[in-house]
Amino acid sequence: MSDSYDLIVLGSGPGGYVAAIRGAQLGLKVAIVERELLGGICLNWGCIPTKALLRSAEIFHYMNHAKDYGLAAEKITADINAVVQRSRGVAKQLNAGVTHLMKKNKIAVHFGTGTLTAPNSLSVTDKDGKASTLTAKHIIVATGARARDLPFAPADGKRIWTYRHAMTPPEMPGKLLVIGSGAIGIEFASFYRDMGAEVTVVEMMDRVVPVEDADVSAFLEKALVKQGMTILTGAKLEELKATDKGVSAKITAKDGKAVPGDYSHCIVAIGIVPNTENIGLEKLGVTTDRGHIKTDGLCRTNVPGLWAIGDVTAPPWLAHKASHEGVIAAEAIAQALGNKDVHPHAMDARNIPGCTYCHPQVASVGLTEAKARGAGYQVKVGSFPFIGNGKAIALGEAEGFIKTVFDARTGELLGAHMVGAEVTELIQGYTVGKTAELVEQDFMQTVFPHPTLSEMMHESVLSAYGRALHF
Repeated sequence: MSDSYDLIVLGSGPGGYVAAIRGAQLGLKVAIVERELLGGICLNWGCIPTKALLRSAEIFHYMNHAKDYGLAAEKITADINAVVQRSRGVAKQLNAGVTHLMKKNKIAVHFGTGTLTAPNSLSVTDKDGKASTLTAKHIIVATGARARDLPFAPADGKRIWTYRHAMTPPEMPGKLLVIGSGAIGIEFASFYRDMGAEVTVVEMMDRVVPVEDADVSAFLEKALVKQGMTILTGAKLEELKATDKGVSAKITAKDGKAVPGDYSHCIVAIGIVPNTENIGLEKLGVTTDRGHIKTDGLCRTNVPGLWAIGDVTAPPWLAHKASHEGVIAAEAIAQALGNKDVHPHAMDARNIPGCTYCHPQVASVGLTEAKARGAGYQVKVGSFPFIGNGKAIALGEAEGFIKTVFDARTGELLGAHMVGAEVTELIQGYTVGKTAELVEQDFMQTVFPHPTLSEMMHESVLSAYGRALHF
């Protein structure tokens, strides 16, 4: 197969492989360069296998609460090695699926480390050190990101972990410290708490999941504390040291008092670092902002012919955002190459949903109430509790709520915020509504099936206008 292409994608994560497939669908000759595993971090070491771990923890949780459902279960135990093995099996299955998709779409796959040598060429060095040159009319950089280390306590994989270490733990932690309460930190805190660990979460901001609506943060913190977690918000980690027996931490609480800190293990979840070093960006003069590549709405960099998507670009750093950008970039490239049948649309970050798969789940899209008010909107806010929903009560999942924020003048849905069972599945209803620019009457006049959790979405909208029926 020729080493000259219409499109080369550097990186095969959820942004990269989707961009390659969409490019191939549009008739482009496409290659993808991957240094490790097809599917990237998300599929192999992130989103998907993490959800497999959380599913095991969820079932274990329900087994331990069988009595609540009129059932009996005795001598329930968890095998952490078997749980991890199942998770790795899920990742392996999906990796094979991406491999199949590459073959199906006739996408050339080059394994190795790619380095840009010009806007339309890159060098690929394989595991044996052999280098080859690939050229293309357009190149998409989709190299993703990695976990950020604490500068004074880098992860060692034994006592101090990143998310990757936490997915294949050498042993089950007895007393776990989690630094950071974003989605990754809270998900692993939830997993290990359900599996039986004693968990403490440290967050420097004044609330957990700080990107979420303040009401959601407050509810989630109460739920996590009820489950037995220790939550320290507004706290500062002064020192962290690994020892042969565990981890020693010096933490200052928000009241200025020192918190005793001896733990068996620590997970550091304080953000990401983009994989933009040593891939040739500086030589080409690509503009970056704190390591992240700057792009326009169609994912173009400042260098003609060079594009970027996913975690190497601006936030939010989410897999589904990367995939959508992959489609945008591929279609824009096809259009640039003369395809008049595609009409790419720029990404609107306000319509990107966010999901956290802890227990209870958290999901949102659009502006929080505070940000909406801060932006100058006059708002109408509705809220509906899970306890008012028949399906939630029948499921034994009556804790949580759905909150909606509307522009009082136009009826535009500005934001939706959820905490409770299966809200990561429900949020897409509001996401479609925002993308389609629906207003409050569109939601009110939509028929929601009964009995379902989705009825709470309807009730929350009604609530914003003083019309809630069941609460």
